[in-house]
Amino acid sequence: MTASSEPMRGGARHMGSGAKTSAAATFSLVFGVAALLSVLTAILASVGLLLGIIGVILAIVGLRMARRPGVTGRGVAIGGLVLSALAVLLGLALAAGISTFVNNQAAVDRLEKRVTDLRDKLND
Repeated sequence: MTASSEPMRGGARHMGSGAKTSAAATFSLVFGVAALLSVLTAILASVGLLLGIIGVILAIVGLRMARRPGVTGRGVAIGGLVLSALAVLLGLALAAGISTFVNNQAAVDRLEKRVTDLRDKLND
């Protein structure tokens, strides 16, 4: 067997510095992306709001874990925090806009009139 065809002894995990990325930081980034995509669909805004809150909590835990020696992931946790916070803010803004619209009787009447007009056009 030649040197190039021999299997690597010791595994690939000894090649790096040995530092581990915080799982909480990684999950905060995943939850942040999922939350932002959910909020932007507007239909899943409530799910996105919940995912964003979980992402913020995980990002804070990830930032604290990244302070420990031998643990990395500070940048990942910051990215997760930013995306999660943005999703929470957009979700709250969307919820506030919807509740304001629903509580405005004139706006609901205008929308109902447009739907009725469109339904009448389809029936003709």
